[in-house]
Amino acid sequence: MNGPGETKMMPAGRTFGGAHRGAPLAAGDEDDAGWMRQALLLAQRAREAGEVPVGAVLVRDGAVLGEGWNCPIARSDPSAHAEVMALRAAASRAGNYRLPGATLYVTLEPCVMCAGAILHARLARVVFGALDPKGGAAGSVFTVLGTERLNHRVEVQGGCLGEACAEVLQLFFQSRRNAARPSG
Repeated sequence: MNGPGETKMMPAGRTFGGAHRGAPLAAGDEDDAGWMRQALLLAQRAREAGEVPVGAVLVRDGAVLGEGWNCPIARSDPSAHAEVMALRAAASRAGNYRLPGATLYVTLEPCVMCAGAILHARLARVVFGALDPKGGAAGSVFTVLGTERLNHRVEVQGGCLGEACAEVLQLFFQSRRNAARPSG
């Protein structure tokens, strides 16, 4: 059972916005899985700091441009989501806030705020692991990234290592619930 304000994380088995829908991994998808493993390692940094364990890696031309993990509590910054932190690092490194041709790998479906930042950065693609059925903006609740009403659309693929990504989040929230329960 979910606690107050907690989102149940589910693995995503499909892609949204008209893109790939959960077929078996193709040869190119092995690269996606490798980058998602890196995002999972970054999610552990967030967990170790007591933050919701979400990690993100931004890649262009086979090289990491930026990395991030959730740190809104540590930074007292509600915008310090993993995606935004990776975008900030990548924009700084590239010397430009626009990052065309880049792919963002993130362990949890982006929220509306992050989807807006992704659109402004003009990313080509977002690959996420677990669905966020209460706040996801890549197709589960909102379809911000793929809407035809905006002047930029992002290819979105969900479910890359979805079960592993969901498990990290589920274990985190379970440990929080267990710690909050009175003993005895």
